[in-house]
Amino acid sequence: MDPEDFVMSERQPVLSGRNIVKHYGRVTAIDHADFDLYPGEILAVIGDNGAGKSSMIKTLSGAVVPDEGEIRLNGEVVHFTSPIEAREAGIETVYQNLALSPALSIADNMFLGREIRKSGFAGKYLRMLDRKAMERIARDKLSELGLMTIQNIGQAVETLSGGQRQGVAVARAAAFGSKVIILDEPTAALGVKESRKVLELIQDVRSRGMPIVLISHNMPHVFEVADRIHVHRLGKRLCVIDPKLATMNDAVALMTGAKKPETSMMAA
Repeated sequence: MDPEDFVMSERQPVLSGRNIVKHYGRVTAIDHADFDLYPGEILAVIGDNGAGKSSMIKTLSGAVVPDEGEIRLNGEVVHFTSPIEAREAGIETVYQNLALSPALSIADNMFLGREIRKSGFAGKYLRMLDRKAMERIARDKLSELGLMTIQNIGQAVETLSGGQRQGVAVARAAAFGSKVIILDEPTAALGVKESRKVLELIQDVRSRGMPIVLISHNMPHVFEVADRIHVHRLGKRLCVIDPKLATMNDAVALMTGAKKPETSMMAA
């Protein structure tokens, strides 16, 4: 491949949105918004409450169907009508409430909705689960991400700490997300120590080449791990800034409208 062609292919977004519009009655939640996530990056999405960033992310993950606009995954137009369709296409989302079942085991939660059945008659007709395979794969995935503080893969999720639960949710997304992982406020309910572990986990997932969308209100966390920062305001993308060229004060000022975007802080 020609070097210039390689650079151009690298800059093609993995996930993009153009002129996305979403109305709820007379309220316009998304107003001709654009979005771009590039290969191997952590893109932070920030915005004031009511800015429309959650609605924007929901359209990309299949939870909301936009009224207008175009979404592309690896350059191809997609039309998601449910989160299941987005998951099948390779987009995994970890919501703030984690969507874990507390009473089930770690392995069961890892494979929730994707259970592996035994081969032959037992699996096909009796629909018996291959629990050994599920536990083996779950342990391998947790080991890959350095989550071996969890000793018993069969223990109930309700016995885990907040950071460990978040780790299981992220590990599940990393295990099955083949193209994009979206994380919604992954450190919101965690203490300092557990937040640190989750941030390290996010960076570890990114180091494996998986692009990540990080929605967060925590500016220190955003500026620590993000490669680019998407600033959402009044239902649309205001700008995309480089955390190395802008400050946290700049980001907050842009979010609130106290400051206008400046070329000197824009991401390439």
